[in-house]
Amino acid sequence: MKGYIVLSTGEFFEGELLGNDKEVYGEVVFFTGMTGYEEVMTDPSFKGQIVVFTYPLIGNYGINGIDQESIAPQASALIMQGCRNEGYHYEAIESLKEYAEKTSLPILLGVDTRAVVKRIRELGDMGAIITTNIDTVDFSNKPMIGTRNLVEEVSTTKIETFGDGDYHVVMVDFGYKKSILSSLLTLGCKVTVVPFNTDEGTIANLKPDGVFLSNGPGNPKKLVHLLGTIKKLASTYPTMGICLGHQLLALAFGGDTEKLRFGHRGANQPVQDLLTKKVYMTSQNHSYVVTEDSLEETGFSPRYININDRSVEGISHQQYPITSVQFHPEAHPGPSDSEEIFHCFLTDMSSKRSEKIYA
Repeated sequence: MKGYIVLSTGEFFEGELLGNDKEVYGEVVFFTGMTGYEEVMTDPSFKGQIVVFTYPLIGNYGINGIDQESIAPQASALIMQGCRNEGYHYEAIESLKEYAEKTSLPILLGVDTRAVVKRIRELGDMGAIITTNIDTVDFSNKPMIGTRNLVEEVSTTKIETFGDGDYHVVMVDFGYKKSILSSLLTLGCKVTVVPFNTDEGTIANLKPDGVFLSNGPGNPKKLVHLLGTIKKLASTYPTMGICLGHQLLALAFGGDTEKLRFGHRGANQPVQDLLTKKVYMTSQNHSYVVTEDSLEETGFSPRYININDRSVEGISHQQYPITSVQFHPEAHPGPSDSEEIFHCFLTDMSSKRSEKIYA
């Protein structure tokens, strides 16, 4: 059926609507990767967002189920120029169109995605509505995505343990990706996933070797009530934070965050390690960044920098064993250049264990 995406500016773009004909509201953002649509649409960090794919041919390799980052679609809707009717890959079990119909995931096809992306780059990420009737569109009662506590919508509500490795990691779930859990298990960790609002005492009773603060959606400042617990944990255990977890660590120690005009979403973001001068090609998905000036009194200093816009991509602490990065070392989708960063976390846990043994 005919459908439209209407921007909060009043502009609209026409296409063919698949999956669900109900009106959908979200923040419209764009993703620059040529592959990885299955990971993108199931990544909890995309909760509340309408994702525009800049690559014009989506769905070429179908859906395999293996690459999904959660058990259901998380993005509010997808927008693309073209979508293949069939998926050609030996692991494919269904097409992207079949998956969208089965899960009621709205997909708007045939859109001039280049024009949409140009508007986002010019004006920034903004609210948008997908509809079959542009005459009924009303933005007046739609909350801005930065005011929603999206983490509550994606975090687990129970404590669950995976694996039986030598190092016990407690992962605080702000909307974690399956590939992060898989990376930790592969490296020989036992991982206990806990809800985002789990108190410090409960985590201490789990006797972790380290604490992991996961990625997740939305504005980190919606979680300011958790900053005391996060600082206590990071001051007690070797800690690793990715994306939202990284932002929360900076806030917990007195830093600040701000929203980028149109964020970083893709599998080709160049990042430099200021210590080694090594450059990684990284996978990223975020709207907010840690501001460099705010780190001055926190004990943190920038460790990784985005080469394109010089934004902070990771920080290191002068006193505590904290590994904190804005990008995704586990990739999926994307290059595996930076997966070695997980080893820094393992080294920190090993060193902390040695201190206890020889204390």
